Amino acid sequence: MREDNKNLLLAIALSIVVLIGWNYFYGVPMVERQRPPATTAQTAPGQSHIPSPSPQGGQPSTPAPSTIPSAPGVAGVETREAALARAPRISLDTPSLAGSISLKGGRIDDVLLKNYHETVNPNSPRIVLLSPSGSPHPYYAEFGWVGPGAPSQDVLWTADAQTLTPARPVTLTWDNGAGLVFKRVISVDDKFMFTVQDSVENKGSAPVTLYPYSLVSRHGKPPTQGYYVLHEGLIGVLGNNGLQEWGYAALDKEPFILAQTTRGKVWEGVTGGFLGITDKYWAATVIPDQNQPFQGSFTSRQEGSGFIYQANSLSDGKTLAPGESTQATQHLFAGAKEVSAVDAYERTLGIKQFDLLIDWGWFYFITKPMFKALDFFFRLFGNFGVSILLVTLILKLFFVPLANRSYVSMAKMKAVQPEMLSIRERFKDDRVKQQQEMMALYKREKINPVAGCWPILIQIPVFFALYKVLFVTIEMRHAPFFGWIRDLAAPDPTSLFNLFGLLPFTVPEFLHIGVWPIIMGITMFLQMKMNPEPPDPVQKAMFSWMPVIFTFMLASFPAGLVIYWAWNNALSVLQQGIIMKRNGVKIELWDNLRALFNRKSAPAKG
Repeated sequence: MREDNKNLLLAIALSIVVLIGWNYFYGVPMVERQRPPATTAQTAPGQSHIPSPSPQGGQPSTPAPSTIPSAPGVAGVETREAALARAPRISLDTPSLAGSISLKGGRIDDVLLKNYHETVNPNSPRIVLLSPSGSPHPYYAEFGWVGPGAPSQDVLWTADAQTLTPARPVTLTWDNGAGLVFKRVISVDDKFMFTVQDSVENKGSAPVTLYPYSLVSRHGKPPTQGYYVLHEGLIGVLGNNGLQEWGYAALDKEPFILAQTTRGKVWEGVTGGFLGITDKYWAATVIPDQNQPFQGSFTSRQEGSGFIYQANSLSDGKTLAPGESTQATQHLFAGAKEVSAVDAYERTLGIKQFDLLIDWGWFYFITKPMFKALDFFFRLFGNFGVSILLVTLILKLFFVPLANRSYVSMAKMKAVQPEMLSIRERFKDDRVKQQQEMMALYKREKINPVAGCWPILIQIPVFFALYKVLFVTIEMRHAPFFGWIRDLAAPDPTSLFNLFGLLPFTVPEFLHIGVWPIIMGITMFLQMKMNPEPPDPVQKAMFSWMPVIFTFMLASFPAGLVIYWAWNNALSVLQQGIIMKRNGVKIELWDNLRALFNRKSAPAKG
């Protein structure tokens, strides 16, 4: 086999490895990787843990979380409905949220998203975000004070209203009977932001120091996508430390910060930012006062056979003399990571880098503008699939000058192909001389041999940015195109191997080759047939099989991404045809197709 054939085989093999690796690490599965949530703690399931303040007041101390007792809960896991019924509640009703707030402890622990459902069926159950302690998957937010006489999570607050709405805040009150009166005003907007204003009045005869805190707690490891392209777990921006992303497993490996029970990471004296827990599309994060320093921490604690994960904020102490009062205002984001909502909260509340709650990735500077462009056309035409087609067309037009130079260089390469073959034949035993003659030929004909790679190199970050947008933005979730594509963020649901649903059986996942992957393969095949077929039979066979390989590889990718690739290929065929015609280069497409079908129809020689 000639050396160039070996190089070709190696290049194709590496391409396949890259695609397989991409599909494993970044590809969207037909069914999300599910693993059963770890059993939640059976002992005192209502407990939460926050970093303890220093005894002198002022800056919180480093490492040691202390236990804040909470509602006793039940020994074991009960239904969500039974757990909700164990405490008196005020209802939550907004255009975006439903649920309730427990008067026992004042926790925000029952939140459902009104406008989001588990499947594309609008009658499917709503997404449940937060759930109370004692339920199968406890996940809640908590606010309050640390210090002598502060309310624990088993105290019963008194409310001045039965329902929390955007138009009607609710005030909770509790008197500790020893001179301290606590009030908590909870308000909510029409999207996903709660404002929690805690105040305390010292009616006693001695001064007292209290520390405002907030936390998000999750019991058990939830099911995750399991792909490196997406972060799920604890997240935050803590002052000038930048974005902090900690997966559940990574946090479990951190050093102990409290005896041998609690592991975690602590950031001292930071100002500005947020911290919480994020899923692919949803998040619950607490936002401390952006102008006051606080201690932030991520903790992991094992109880029984399960784990409790928390994001904690503890602010500086406030000392109240007799007759004095003080207050602390914090926020809770609990909802869908809608780009417009997240960006608006960053602007209006001044939350430091809150837009990083959405996992834009390393290509932030491409990914977010890509989303903005897609969203702009979506608002014009009401279809994200159409937006993908239009943005792809605009990108093609934007890169026309570079693509033109690339195709012109490719056309020149074709024109000198006979001379290149002659050089290879004359100097087949002298590789150095062969390379020298080739470089002289390129220089004489003003050819850049790598110019043909530029369209591909440019397409890679664009492809990745679009992939990231489709994968992480909730706006793409359950976004339909036309016909059978009801979710652009999911793979094409059809399959060639059951005749696209006509045959009544389920096709194995690796055989899910839908209509759009096949269209993509055809456009790739046509693009390759635009050029003369290589004379070497090995090269010819490899190039013939590449569209088939890519069709199988991309079949499990989001339908929106496959539609983009197919449309981009079609535009490339049209563009290349126009450029070749202008440069007087023969378009080989029709001759290649005729030759292909003539070979297939030719009778076998007996």
